[in-house]
Amino acid sequence: MSLKYYDRRTVLRLSTATLATLSTAGCLSGQASSIQTITMPDNHTFEPKTTTIKSGETVTWTNESDIQHTVTAYEDEIPDEAAYFASGGFESERAARNRINEGLIAPGEDYKHTFDQPGTYGYYCIPHESSGMVGTIRIE
Repeated sequence: MSLKYYDRRTVLRLSTATLATLSTAGCLSGQASSIQTITMPDNHTFEPKTTTIKSGETVTWTNESDIQHTVTAYEDEIPDEAAYFASGGFESERAARNRINEGLIAPGEDYKHTFDQPGTYGYYCIPHESSGMVGTIRIE
């Protein structure tokens, strides 16, 4: 019997594929999925770039790259009634930018946020914003 070696990225991809399959199976059986996963691969993007979920659902951002990233809301691109969100638990965009090291998501780690207010939310990765690492969440 031969044993195969899988690196962390392979395990994460297999886990994500399994979760996606399970989520799809739940949708096909009439059950709505309450968690949406967004990955951060090596190419400085959020995948998918735009996600639509229902109010009360949770988004999990998973860092599949070899470098650190953040998930940081644009303060002026979230609904007025919505709570601010950012990895590191910051209460404002300014605090997130000023204390970036506290909000970094290490390779293989994740960040979760539950969205309760309908609307459109813009967010980005602080170190890679200029590279186009931005995304949008739409809450129905």
